[in-house]
Amino acid sequence: MTGAAQGAPDRTRTRTTGTVSGPDEPPTRSVPNTPDAPDATRVLDAEKLFAARLHAARVRPYLATALFALHPVASRRVPTMAVDRYWRCYVSPAFVDRTPVEELAGVWVHEVSHLLRDHHGRSDRVARERGLTGPGERLRMNIAADCEINDDAFGDGLVRPEGAVDPVSLGLPEGELMEDYLRQFRLGPLLGDAAWLDCGSGADGVEREWELGPEGAHGLSEQERDAVRFRVAQGITGRPGSTPAGWRRWAEEAFHPPQPWRQLLGAAVRSAVAGSGAGEDYSHSRPSRRSAGLPGVVLPSLRRRPPRVCVIIDTSLSVSDAELGSALLEVTAISRAVGGRRDLVTVVPCDAAARIAHPLCRAEGIPLVGGGGTDLRTGFARALAVRPAPDAVVVLTDGQTPWPGTRPPCRTVVGLFPRQGAGSSWNEDDPDYQPDAPPAWATVVSIGS
Repeated sequence: MTGAAQGAPDRTRTRTTGTVSGPDEPPTRSVPNTPDAPDATRVLDAEKLFAARLHAARVRPYLATALFALHPVASRRVPTMAVDRYWRCYVSPAFVDRTPVEELAGVWVHEVSHLLRDHHGRSDRVARERGLTGPGERLRMNIAADCEINDDAFGDGLVRPEGAVDPVSLGLPEGELMEDYLRQFRLGPLLGDAAWLDCGSGADGVEREWELGPEGAHGLSEQERDAVRFRVAQGITGRPGSTPAGWRRWAEEAFHPPQPWRQLLGAAVRSAVAGSGAGEDYSHSRPSRRSAGLPGVVLPSLRRRPPRVCVIIDTSLSVSDAELGSALLEVTAISRAVGGRRDLVTVVPCDAAARIAHPLCRAEGIPLVGGGGTDLRTGFARALAVRPAPDAVVVLTDGQTPWPGTRPPCRTVVGLFPRQGAGSSWNEDDPDYQPDAPPAWATVVSIGS
C-alpha cells in the first residue's frame, strides 16, 4: 500500500510504503505465517493489515486522512492494537493472524478515533481535575473512551470487532462523552473480561514501556496532528448527512479550537469556583482529625463539593446569531472548566426579561429565546434564585445593559462580545448613549479578541 489520502501532511505519505517497524524487531515485510506458529516467531502480516485499513477508508472515507497518517509498529507486547499520542499504531502479529479483515478494519477506525478525539489529553485533564490515579482509574478512562467511540462507530459496512465495549453492554445511555461515562460505572464483575483492554497512551494518556515515546521514529509533530484533524473535520462537515452525530459534534468543536481568550475565560471560571468558600461544606463522610481528641464524638470535616455555575446568555437583538452560537460553545467549555459536570451548570437566556433556568444536558438543546432590549439585572435575579445556589455566575453579553447595583453573593465572570467604537451602541431616545462598563467586582474577559 502506498500513498495517503489527498491532503494529509507530506511527512505522513512517506510512512506507509508497505513496511512495518517495531521496537523489538527490525523493519520487515510481510511473510507467510504457519497457523500453529508460536507468537514469539510470528511476523506481522502487513498485507492483511493494510487491506483492512483500505477497507476502513472505503467505508469511512471522511477518516481516510487520519487512517493513512497512522504509522504501524509491530509489537508482540500489545494485546491487540493500540496507539500512542504521536500517531503510531502498535499491532500484535498474532492478533492480525486470527482476526478477519473486516474486523481489523473496525479496530483501525476505533484506534484512530481515540487520537482524533484527543482522549489522551482529555484523560490527563480529567485525572487532574478529579484526582484519579492508578492503573485502575486509567483502565476506567480507556473503557469510558471506548464507550464514546463505539456507540455509533460500527455498521454501514464496518463490522463490530469481537469484545468491543459499548454503553449498551454496560447498561449506560448512548451519545455521551468519555467524561460523562466515567462517572457512571466502576470496575467490577461486569467488566472482569475487560482487564486485558489496552488501547495505549493514545486512549488514556499514560505512556507504556513498549511505546517509542516522543523521541522515537515516525511520530507526528503537533502541527502535523492538527493538520490531520483539520482535514478530517473538513471531510465530515462537507458531507454532514453521511456521518454519525458523534462525529458531527466532534467536527464542529474541531473548527473552534481553544483560543487565548477561551483559555482566559476557562481560567477565570476555575478561579471563581475555586475561591475561598466556594464549593465548601462540612461533611461526616470523612471525620475530622480532631475527633481523636474527643472519644465517642465524630466531628465533620470541611470538604470541597463540586461547584455550581449559572451562565446568563444575552439574547437581545444586539447579539448576533453567530455570537449566540459562540455562547453555546462557551457553555460547553465552562462545563469542562468545572470538571465536566453538566448537571452542575445552569443556563439562563435573558434579554429585557429572564427566562427559565435550564439545566445543562447538551448545549445544543438550550432554547435561546429573546430578541428584545437588554436588562441583565433580571438575569442576575433569576440566576441567584436557582437552588441550590450557584458558586459562580458567568455572563456572556455584548455589554449593552444595565448592571446590578450591588455585588452578588458569589463570584462573577463576564465574557464580552467585541463591539467597534461608540457608534455601535445606540438608544433612539438618547443619541449620546454609552453602555455602562461591567462593574469592578466582575472578572471581565473579551471574547473573540
